[in-house]
Amino acid sequence: MSASVEAATIRRRHPAWLKVRAPGSSGYLETRDLVRRLRLHTVCEEAACPNIGECWAQRHATMMIMGDTCTRACAFCNVATGLPGPLDPKEPENVAAAVAKLALDHVVITSVDRDDLDDGGAEHFARTIRAIRARTPATTIEVLTPDFLRKDGAVETVVEARPDIYNHNLETVPGLYLKIRPGARYFASLNACAEMVARVEEVSMDNEYKLVVVVEFQKNGEKLKGQKREYVAKSPKDAERVWDNMKDYLTVDFPDS
Repeated sequence: MSASVEAATIRRRHPAWLKVRAPGSSGYLETRDLVRRLRLHTVCEEAACPNIGECWAQRHATMMIMGDTCTRACAFCNVATGLPGPLDPKEPENVAAAVAKLALDHVVITSVDRDDLDDGGAEHFARTIRAIRARTPATTIEVLTPDFLRKDGAVETVVEARPDIYNHNLETVPGLYLKIRPGARYFASLNACAEMVARVEEVSMDNEYKLVVVVEFQKNGEKLKGQKREYVAKSPKDAERVWDNMKDYLTVDFPDS
């Protein structure tokens, strides 16, 4: 065996903090069986989250409604892309049943993008919120919705269902949108956030609302540092153009390079 071939076959040693054990605890198995029995989808599985063993062992899962197939193909996402099937009319009640069975004090509901639906799935979000409220009224509900691109009235539908926390992620900055989120538009997402805030204030809700900008996808440390400065100056400026107190609800996350 040549030196080059032998070197290629040597197992790469990863740091301990990068490794996770294969899940298999009793708590994990119970959560998995519940998700399977109710025919639910979770971000934990569909996004291949490495922390699934830890979270499910503690009987906590992030629900992903409206199927396991997304109509968009964001570069950072592991969820399958394609033409989704019809909505499951039993899903809102099944999500509520899972929340009750897991005894969740707080639940996060997100979804795939459903550009194929007239309302982008907004009413399905609303039905899910109402079903959880009816089953476990003390549970706080956090939703993370799509941008509902070209879906008039969709944001209002979700807000009127009164989630406790309404999230929408911009994910990245304008210059990277065509590469990172080719199916979305930066200012459409920004306007969705502005509309969300306006509708929340209209119905006099005490909801929290936040805009999250995730800056990543760079491997060179020096280049990333330069972009950090650019993004900090750029995104909050865009956000403040939409509403004055944007800084109170803006989170800029810079993952380690």
